[in-house]
Parts: sequence; C-alpha cells; structure tokens
Amino acid sequence: MTSLFGKKVRDFIEGNHLVGKTDRIVVGLSGGADSVALLRVLRELDYDCVAAHCNFHLRGEESMRDERFCRDLCAGLGIEFIMQDFDVAQSRELTGESVEMACRRLRYDWWDSLLRKGVGQVLAVGHHREDNVETFFLNLLRGSGLAGLKAMMPRNVNTIRPLLDCTKAEIIDYLDSQGVKFVTDSSNLSNDYKRNRLRNIVIPELEKVFPGVAETISASISHLRDNYALYTDYTDELRSKYMNADGSIDLSRLVTTEKNSRMVLFELLSKVGMNMTQVDNILATINDNGACPVSGRTFRTPAITYLLDRGKLIPMDDAGDDDFCEKVNLFSAPFSARRLNLDEFEFMRKERRLNPHALYLDSRVLDGEPEFELRSWRKGDRLEPFGMKGSKLVSDLLSDAKYSLQQKRSVRLLTHNGQVLWVINLRTSRNFAVDKTSREALEIIYQSK
Repeated sequence: MTSLFGKKVRDFIEGNHLVGKTDRIVVGLSGGADSVALLRVLRELDYDCVAAHCNFHLRGEESMRDERFCRDLCAGLGIEFIMQDFDVAQSRELTGESVEMACRRLRYDWWDSLLRKGVGQVLAVGHHREDNVETFFLNLLRGSGLAGLKAMMPRNVNTIRPLLDCTKAEIIDYLDSQGVKFVTDSSNLSNDYKRNRLRNIVIPELEKVFPGVAETISASISHLRDNYALYTDYTDELRSKYMNADGSIDLSRLVTTEKNSRMVLFELLSKVGMNMTQVDNILATINDNGACPVSGRTFRTPAITYLLDRGKLIPMDDAGDDDFCEKVNLFSAPFSARRLNLDEFEFMRKERRLNPHALYLDSRVLDGEPEFELRSWRKGDRLEPFGMKGSKLVSDLLSDAKYSLQQKRSVRLLTHNGQVLWVINLRTSRNFAVDKTSREALEIIYQSK
C-alpha cells in the first residue's frame, strides 16, 4: 500500500514528467534523511534505482560510518550500491576551490559519468522545499535576476528533484512511519558555510519575526517559476522580431521600438555569453533616434563574434567550428532521453503531445552497443528523410530551409554508426522510426550549449 508521502511524491513526479516508468534512476545517496527518504520512496513506488555514494573522507570515522550505513541500507532494500572515493585536498590544489564547491563538482562530475556510461537515465537528488528557500536567498544575495530567483527546478536536463515540494518535517515523519533510520552529517551543524548559516541562523530568525516565512517564500518561488516561463516565452517572441534568419540583430529598430531595450538586447545575447557590460558598450554606439555613427567595431563572446555595421549586429562568418565531432550518450548532456512504451507514445501522438523539438526513435536503435556521434555536417552527407523515399543531401535540406551561412555553420547532426539520424531542429531520418512492431519508443531532446 502506497503511503501518503509516496502518493505526494508520485503525483509530483508524474505532474512534472520527471521520469518514465522504464527508466533507471541513479539516486545520490549520502545517508542523510533527505537522500534516504528519496531512495526509500522511489523503491516504494517501484522505480528501478541504483544508489551512488560519494566518500570524501573529510570527517574521519564518520565518513566511513556513512558509507557502511548506505551499503547496509541498500542491501536491505535490494538496491544496487556503487561508491566512489575522492581526494578533495588534491582536487583543491588544482582548482583553488572551496571545500564545499570542490565536493559539489566532484560528485556531480562522477554522477554525470555514470549517466554517460548508461548506469541510469536520470540522476535523482534529495533537495526539498527548505533547500529551495535557501537557494533563493543565496541567489538573491548574489544579485541574481529572475533566472536565479526561481531557484531549483523539478528537472534540469538529466537531474530530477522528486522531493522539491516536500518539507523537511514531511521527510522525517515519513522515515519515522516506515521505521527507516538515517545518519547525521556533523558538518551540517557547522556555520562555516553560507548555506548552513542561512539554515541555522538567518531563516530561523526570520521565522520568529515572520511566522511561516519558508512557506510564503516557497509560494513566491512557484510564482517566479511561472513568471520565468512567461518571460522566456516573451523573449522568444522578441528574438523572432529583432533577430533575422542569419542571426543578425536590428539594433536601431530595437532601440527605437522597445522601452526596455537594454534588457531585451541582453536576453537576445546572453545565451551566447554576452554580459551586461558588453551590452552597455553596444548600446553606447546608438543614439536615441536609432542612428549609429560608429561602424566596424566587433564584440566577442565565447561562442560568437559580432560586427557592428550600420545599426546592425552581424555574426561574423569566422565564428563557429566546422570540424566539430564528439561521441555522445543519448542519456547525457547535451542530450536527454527517456523511454516510452508504445501505448504512451501512441497516446501522445494522437493527443498531439509529442515534443516538436524532440526526436522519436524505436528503442532498438540502442541494440548492439552502437556508436553515436554529434558533429557538424560535411559535404556529401545524406539523410533518408522521414515521410520520403530515397535520400537527400543535407546541404540541399539546408538550402531549402533558407539557412544563412552562419546558421549552416552551426548545424549539428546526430549519427548512428556513421548513418545520419537527425539534422537537429530540421529533419529526422525514417530509419528506426516508431511503428506497430516497436516495443518502446525513445524520446531524445538536444539542448545546445
């Protein structure tokens, strides 16, 4: 029988489409209450899990105690347990990071490597509602905008947070009701870290003055998350309004049309690494009437270089990487994938709920340890387009779509053992198409860096 806590977590998982029933979940397990409750409730809900524990060896015998506890817990639950030792001091010598940041980077790098190896399809971590309140405050005090103030999301690429709507009290009550024990990390009681000072000092003091402050801020985070979704939809509209097909931006029209032209330009350029100082430098070249007496200046970002020419920002042709090629795992960044049984796929297809930006394939594409590559297109590349007979040159597909030179240089292909499966965001192959003989479908999403 499913517990009330389990029902709440299940509803949150399904409501936010965090994971498919056939996916295997890598659970980050520390031994603390949050991660133990996460593992226990996912097991209760019949998800296929593997527990991944990091031993940083920072607390002597206590670190070893945590490892033994996690190992025994998984043995009792019948869950596979994997563990990794880390030398934090050595890592910090190379990076100069704080202990907190070094541990965070090491564990997420290791967890990501597990996904790349196919140990699981998603990573689940035990962040809960109060953790999100702390993240809100940390970002607020750093001067973050809307993107930071929305705090943590239920899903970020391949990382899911099934407990994000649960309180700490609910987590402890659940463990007590199940008779499940956990360990306490003594470092959480120390106020050497900013997050701990918020947790142990600042928020309790706010609670005295403003009872229920955590609940109120959680509600605000939810509103900010909705605001952010609306904001990004609006900025996408502005992008189509002021950014041309070749990637150039009509700067003069933007300045004379938009009341908040500074923020609009920042949103258009922030995805390619442009900072606010650079945006201000660009706007300084345009007067209130939209005239641009300066031409020929260039503005560089890590991703692209822009040329200012007669009131327009034009991406330069030498930006990009024509020889890009890397082996990829469909379940790891920059891809994310999930399995759908045939009934799920057919329901989504009939209800027009298939993601227009995703690739849907028969899961047999994974049979036989195939090699997948993400690469730039090359002269002579051909695709066998879905819905068509024969094949077509990728170069012809790009020309038919009226891609600019800059757009062509940024096109990426997904290949399967050398065969082109997807001209990303343009056309898909008919190979490995989902049909009535398929056992399950694979939904693949690409998120550009």
